[in-house]
Amino acid sequence: MKTIYAVYGDPVEHSLSPVMHNAAFAKLGMDCEYHKFRVSKSDLGDAITGAKAMGFGGLNLTIPLKETALGFVDPDPLCDAIGAVNTIEFRHDKVIGHNTDGIGAMNALTLEGCVIPNSRILILGAGGAARAVAFQLAEHKAYVTIANRTVERAIALTENVSRVGEACAAGLEDIAGLVAESDIVINTTSVGMYPDINNTLVTADMMHQGQVVFDLVYNPLETMFLKEANKANAITIDGVMMLTLQGAESFRIWTGIKPPVDVMEQAVRDGLNK
Repeated sequence: MKTIYAVYGDPVEHSLSPVMHNAAFAKLGMDCEYHKFRVSKSDLGDAITGAKAMGFGGLNLTIPLKETALGFVDPDPLCDAIGAVNTIEFRHDKVIGHNTDGIGAMNALTLEGCVIPNSRILILGAGGAARAVAFQLAEHKAYVTIANRTVERAIALTENVSRVGEACAAGLEDIAGLVAESDIVINTTSVGMYPDINNTLVTADMMHQGQVVFDLVYNPLETMFLKEANKANAITIDGVMMLTLQGAESFRIWTGIKPPVDVMEQAVRDGLNK
């Protein structure tokens, strides 16, 4: 019998997760399908229970459900620390919550040849994505700086991240100095996302050759942030890699199988080009 997987969100129409996962299932010859369902916060508990009762293989969650889901799962330690769920595993009589966003970001950096321990990493933003990425990288011995327009949010996040590793907070007043002293700069904000495509928090004159510049935004594929990085001869990573690799980790959790990451990535890029 076919095994069903799904992503829940509200809205969810834009999600490329079905394209990505169905490409992997087809490549591996697995009798599985992945769908997307619009689910409100108020219906999330019932939707999770229903998926488990119907024998779904697993779930992904996107905005605005990641925090709400904590009330309906047994979170693993990292997911509990982050305070958000993006992957649900149905294991016998348990519903396990995971967060693969940070793992996706870290794996994208590793594939680019980055050594995470002792790296000086600047994270722009202090929202949900920043939280997952900061916890993951700090836990793996990076020196993390979280910079945000509202410095109080950066401070609050830093206090939490400091439970697992080295982290400090900053505002954006001295962004040029923060960028200059960083090995890796990661944009977790929506600045530069369609339709705001001409904006960036960091310009080429702040960056340097060999620096790794990573934008979690994937629409457009080449954001203004990445265009500026190219001018500075920095190493760039686009948001497709984050999306693909967090999805690949979800796939592994559900199935125990290493997915074809190249197939998943190409499916996402093809989907965006359409």
